[in-house]
Amino acid sequence: MPWFARSGARACRCQPAPAEVRAFHLSLPDYAPTPLTELPSLADAWGVGRVFVKDESCRLGLPAFKALGVSWAIHRVLAERTADGGEPAPLTLVTATDGNHGRAVARTARRLGREAHVFVPQGVHPRAVAAIVAEQAKVTEVPGPYDEAVRRAAEAAAAPDAVLVQDTAWPGYERIPRWIVEGYSTLCAETDEQLRTRGVADGPDLVSVPVGVGSLAQAVVTHYRSRPSGHAPALLSVEPEAAPCVLESLTLGAPVSVPTGRTTMAGLNCGTPSTIAWPRLRDGLDAAVAVADADSSDAAGVLAAAGVSSGPCGAASLAGLRAALTGAGAGERRRALGLGPSSVVVLLSTEGTAANPHAGAGHG
Repeated sequence: MPWFARSGARACRCQPAPAEVRAFHLSLPDYAPTPLTELPSLADAWGVGRVFVKDESCRLGLPAFKALGVSWAIHRVLAERTADGGEPAPLTLVTATDGNHGRAVARTARRLGREAHVFVPQGVHPRAVAAIVAEQAKVTEVPGPYDEAVRRAAEAAAAPDAVLVQDTAWPGYERIPRWIVEGYSTLCAETDEQLRTRGVADGPDLVSVPVGVGSLAQAVVTHYRSRPSGHAPALLSVEPEAAPCVLESLTLGAPVSVPTGRTTMAGLNCGTPSTIAWPRLRDGLDAAVAVADADSSDAAGVLAAAGVSSGPCGAASLAGLRAALTGAGAGERRRALGLGPSSVVVLLSTEGTAANPHAGAGHG
């Protein structure tokens, strides 16, 4: 099984996300915390205390978590551009996407009266493209993979009346991706609050998070490794076997690009870790695993039976932890994750089925 584990990650410490992020989201008229659903059958099957799933199938009116980061980042961009008190100049918001990030940019642009231009790589389902078009964005379909769509978007955003709002970073482009990551911190803060209402005062013992370029995982590491003391959970990243860029980077000890193949987890089909995510993932992740499409599909069915709408990318968190806790070597993997019969586990389900029109579109 594609697997990596290391010791010492729970001793990692970093600075927290800014407190004003949560205040900003609370000010949005369509903000509401997403559900945290308990799954006792999984806790019994896995021999742990409790299992919860954070259900991001409806976030700020969209079927995935991406709007949290996009809304905060665009708020910061526009605030800077109007800081002198002048009238806001015309501005096109440009991005590349496998689906949900681009739709979130398009929705936010439309709400704020701005233009949006979204670059879409090959393999994205026409219904996912149509959902972006329905937000009144201009869409350019790119005959190449996600990394090529990002390159094309960056070129288009070089125009003076445009700005790139991308959820991955590279040298020279890191400030806006960092704001996007900050926006995701609201998801983690909600989870902690919801656990406290269920009697889990110390927070989770393990969080399983789907990974594409690593931005959400960066936010999760930042949240749980920024506590000055107290309980620190194990953090597990989950990727498709077709695109295990974080797993390969952790194994080699340096960020690498990997060739990507086709996968139903298209929103996770990314070949290169974000430059700002990598140091946090390197230091703060306890383990990484890669799963097959069939495993993710089966996990989505398990969640559906429990009343949780989850596409292949969102269900990857369940598939990855189940792979870690079963089969040959499971005892060693369980020890690496520090799991016991009283452990509390949180699975981040990052998209609903509406985000994935069929098994070829995702939430990137």
